[in-house]
Amino acid sequence: MPALPALDSFDLAILDILQRDNTTPQRAIAQAVHLSAPAVQRRIQRLQQTGVIRANVAVIDPEKVGLPLTIMVEVHLENERPDRTAPLRSRIAAEGAVQQCYSVTGEADYLLVVNVASMADYEALTRRLFEGDDNVRRFRTSVSLGCLKAGLQVPLGGGGPA
Repeated sequence: MPALPALDSFDLAILDILQRDNTTPQRAIAQAVHLSAPAVQRRIQRLQQTGVIRANVAVIDPEKVGLPLTIMVEVHLENERPDRTAPLRSRIAAEGAVQQCYSVTGEADYLLVVNVASMADYEALTRRLFEGDDNVRRFRTSVSLGCLKAGLQVPLGGGGPA
C-alpha cells in the first residue's frame, strides 16, 4: 500500500461528505468543496489507493433483514501468545455474524459485536467459535436492549460534536 498521504482541508471536506453519503455525485462534491470534478476524482482515487477510504458499502439495518439481536461478547483467554490466539482469530474473522471484533485492554481480551436472528443461533455461534478451544477461559454475553447510537463516521477536523 502506498504511503499515507498528508490530508489537507480539501481531503477532509471530501471525506466528510463521502462518509455521510458515498453516493454523492463527484460534481456535487466538487461544488461543495470548491474544486473541479476531475480534482475531486483524483483525490478520491488517492484516498482509496492509500487505504484512507477502506470500503464503499451500504449500511444495513440488521432488524430489517431478520437479525434483531445485537449481542456483545467479552472473550477471556488463558494465553495471549499469537500462536495460541491464531485459531480463534481465524474463526472470528471468518464468521459472518461477528460484525466487529476488538482486541481490548482490561479483564477481557476481545470484545465482539454480533448480530443474530435468535438465541438458538447465538448458542450455535458460540459453539463454533469457542467450543473445544482450551485457550478460551470464558466468555461473557450482554444482549442489547436497544441502540442509542450506531455509526461509522469518523470525526474529522476539530474532533468536537458533529
